[in-house]
Amino acid sequence: MTSGLEAKLGYRFRDAGLRALALTPPSSGLAPHNQRLEFLGDALLNAAVALLIHREKGAWTEGDMSKLRGRLVSTASLAAWASDLGIALVPGPRTPKAPPGSKALADAVEALLAALHLDAGPDGFAAVVKVCEARYGAAIRQARPEDWRSSDAKTALQERAAAEGLPAPRYQPARQDGPDHAPTFTVDVELGPRRATGRGPTRKAAETEAARRLLEGLGPAEA
Repeated sequence: MTSGLEAKLGYRFRDAGLRALALTPPSSGLAPHNQRLEFLGDALLNAAVALLIHREKGAWTEGDMSKLRGRLVSTASLAAWASDLGIALVPGPRTPKAPPGSKALADAVEALLAALHLDAGPDGFAAVVKVCEARYGAAIRQARPEDWRSSDAKTALQERAAAEGLPAPRYQPARQDGPDHAPTFTVDVELGPRRATGRGPTRKAAETEAARRLLEGLGPAEA
């Protein structure tokens, strides 16, 4: 009989014990627990998602592919997947009364993928890729570098400078205006002969805005 978890995952375990082990966190106080499976699952997940991104994004740079993979396999993303799967961790004598945190849930997803890989035998990695494609395929196909460059403008500007053989961006010391309880910071950024100014409620926000404005002025990167 297929469990609700298996139905949502899209895979039926032959060994229910492996599935249970994957959902047994170290915090339960039980032995064995899922730490070894989590170690394997982390590698399998990263490899599967990298394969899918490489397959779908033939014109992307290594940097953009890495950024997308990092977003897809983050702790928060995996915890959301655990929630969608309805994962319930196996309780034990030391199980905390508080609900499991994001890290424990993310680890359980990775352990579950490792358990699936082992359960499927010779077709294990293909089974992991199939499950990951069902979860991430649409997001990968729809992803654009612009999705994170606006929120990670400083890193994107630094990578752009390196790709074009330019010196690292230089941020001028922030200028602060306004009252102490509601300051406005102004920062200038220079990249070679180019310059832009950003403003924000913190120095970091002002630097990010300056980087974003400079990137806009540079236009799209060469493919």
